[in-house]
Amino acid sequence: MTDRTHTLTGSLGVGSIVFMVVAAAAPLTVIAGTVPLGIAIGNGAAFPATFALCSVVLLLFAVGFCAMSRHVPDAGAFYSYVERGLGRAPGWGAAFLALATYTAVQLAVYGYIGAILDGLVQNYGGPALPWWLYSLVALAVTGVLGYRRIELSSRVLGVLLVSEVAIVLVFDAVVATTGSTPSTALFVPAQVVSGSLGVAIMFAIASFIGFEATAVFRDEARDPERTIPRATYLALVLIGAFYTLSAWAVVSAWGDAEAVAQATADPGNMLLTTITNTLGTTGGNIAQVLLVTSLFAAILSFHNVLARYLFALGGTGALPEACGRSHTEHGSPHVASVTQSVTALVFVAVFALAGMDPVTQVFAWMAGTATLGVLALMAMTCLAVIVFFRRSGVDRRPWQTLVAPGLGLAGLCICLWLTISNFATLIGGSTGLAVAIGAVLVVFFVAGAAWSARPVPTVAPVTPTSSTHGRH
Repeated sequence: MTDRTHTLTGSLGVGSIVFMVVAAAAPLTVIAGTVPLGIAIGNGAAFPATFALCSVVLLLFAVGFCAMSRHVPDAGAFYSYVERGLGRAPGWGAAFLALATYTAVQLAVYGYIGAILDGLVQNYGGPALPWWLYSLVALAVTGVLGYRRIELSSRVLGVLLVSEVAIVLVFDAVVATTGSTPSTALFVPAQVVSGSLGVAIMFAIASFIGFEATAVFRDEARDPERTIPRATYLALVLIGAFYTLSAWAVVSAWGDAEAVAQATADPGNMLLTTITNTLGTTGGNIAQVLLVTSLFAAILSFHNVLARYLFALGGTGALPEACGRSHTEHGSPHVASVTQSVTALVFVAVFALAGMDPVTQVFAWMAGTATLGVLALMAMTCLAVIVFFRRSGVDRRPWQTLVAPGLGLAGLCICLWLTISNFATLIGGSTGLAVAIGAVLVVFFVAGAAWSARPVPTVAPVTPTSSTHGRH
């Protein structure tokens, strides 16, 4: 049974939250999908350096983000920060933009996992089935896990994440300790800025989507004022280091020139081919299976993030009050979770009925939408941090409240401009589609800002009892 309380419960520590957000980044999927594209149409063999550059920008963002976290008790992440710093209308606009953004990234992965599972089944002699059947199976499992207590999802993500990271780290170690000639391109400035650096940065920054979601789990964290900042920094450092090291290993395994040639000729299979060449057929087969689990981990993580956005908005009156209810037994945002599952089901059905390709259309279009949306949200959050501290004066440390957020804002604005400039490339080459996607995101932001003008009924939380909301 359920009640009308608007409080989530949990006992997530730093490690659990890091697992959640790193899983959202889908590290094995990034190495398999993004790295070959960055090498082929970005800045070539120096692409690993782009991950390091983006890590610096996002660390600057994280300084202000974490400094403000102790002054934002809500679990709404981006929108809570923007509302606190810039006002209700921009805050609600950011909330609606975040809903569109995280819905898009989850749909992108549903399309990709359907295609990968179909290929995997056929590779082992199974029948050719529509991609959306596999997507629906993933959706059902995700819905069940998302409905239940957050610790269950955390444990599942922990197992999946350790497995996918382990296979890549073994590959990295073998490359680093065998006869392969280590690539030095990432240390040569002339090579880092060669080719299309803008496209490279666009692909690299998209690979970090999800690290910022640490604040979404605030209500379910132990000692959130300490846990959330630590988890944010740790997740970002781990993701950046893993991407940089593993991308370098992929390049080194082939050699600079041959890596570019291989990435250009067969980007979709480059990583599996590289791991098979390095670790043997068994290693390649394991990596192929773990690529599927990597995608599922990303789906589950983003489902939990989006459900908590819906929960937070239900609690403030921006969405129907029912979305802000938590389950008496699981302490989970069960109504928001079911809402998210139904929304994903409707979109997958629409994509299937429209005959859309799961990779070149569903994945490419939705991933592009998410990249643009997240960059806009992070830039607004940086601005909100600066304005909040200037107005409130609750923290006057210049580095945490002005310098780092200002540099982060500048870096994010450059990344946003590069993404907009190269957006047609990111989604498959259609300028008209690029304009349409950008317009959809603007419409969501404007709709949220306009919706904020209506009177909002006060939502009175029910005081939870120890029997229904204790930490288990």
